[in-house]
Amino acid sequence: MKLLQVVTLLGAFIEAAVALPSSDPLAPRACTTPKLRKEWSKATQSERTSYINAVKCLTTKPSKLGLSHRLYDDFVWVHATLFPQIHSVPAFLPWHRYFVQLYENALHDCGYTGNAMYWDWVADSSAPSKAKVWDPVTGFGGNGNQTSTTWGTNCVLDGPFKNLQLKYWNTEVRPHCLLRVWEPGYPEYNITEMLGASYTPEVMATINAETTYEGWHNGLENGPHGAVHQGVGNFAGDMGPQLSSPNDPMFFLHHTQVDRLWWLWQQQNPQARTLAYGGVREDGTTVATLDDILPMMGFAPDAKVRAYMDVKATNLCYKY
Repeated sequence: MKLLQVVTLLGAFIEAAVALPSSDPLAPRACTTPKLRKEWSKATQSERTSYINAVKCLTTKPSKLGLSHRLYDDFVWVHATLFPQIHSVPAFLPWHRYFVQLYENALHDCGYTGNAMYWDWVADSSAPSKAKVWDPVTGFGGNGNQTSTTWGTNCVLDGPFKNLQLKYWNTEVRPHCLLRVWEPGYPEYNITEMLGASYTPEVMATINAETTYEGWHNGLENGPHGAVHQGVGNFAGDMGPQLSSPNDPMFFLHHTQVDRLWWLWQQQNPQARTLAYGGVREDGTTVATLDDILPMMGFAPDAKVRAYMDVKATNLCYKY
């Protein structure tokens, strides 16, 4: 009898110990009330207005890094500086998932009470330039001035960011207005406007047929992800040179969509894909693991990849 009591008590102790929360604030733990991230056109006008006002607020706050620029520019500087470590590598997806979360947190600090939003460019791929997200009243404004071929003159002409002034171009200090140069499309060469043919539902269906993380990640990053950057920014717009692409506030709707597509792929087989990860790191030889570090250069705590694999973890806790 005593032995049975000891075993029972020991089992209860172990169960309680396992249930204790981790001391690591970024350790994955399941959330119970995930937040909903909406597609921009599905949000209410008050939600859209609040989001845009919070983005503008970021341009009024000082750098968290102590640099001679604004909080808005912190996101650009960190992304540009870390570019080789976070692109064309397995960390691309979890690093940008963390980055979008940091942006959402910053918007909250500016009074926004909603969640990150996305532009579903797959749904709009047949006519990307007609997407509601470009509306000058309810969206981010449209294309830049196309009457000049001189760099720095393709300023966005309408919408809430037409007067936005930016500091960086790639990693250089080159003050300029918000620039957009939509790919016009050349039917005679079978090139569609804003390269929409590169991110159609059919293209995504082919990518989603990939069963490995490495295959899926490479297909998305080097295909639709890059095509959207090029389609919106071309070579002279802020979304074009990907190092400083967070200059354009559309970057975050774009990358929330990238995150959503990853989540959808994970949801096809959650047990196998939630922690599916692999490939080679930026040195070209080291195998990537879930214990690799996602660097943030002091802008936020560095974190392990595993902390950003599951959107149901309490440090994320959202759904689409």
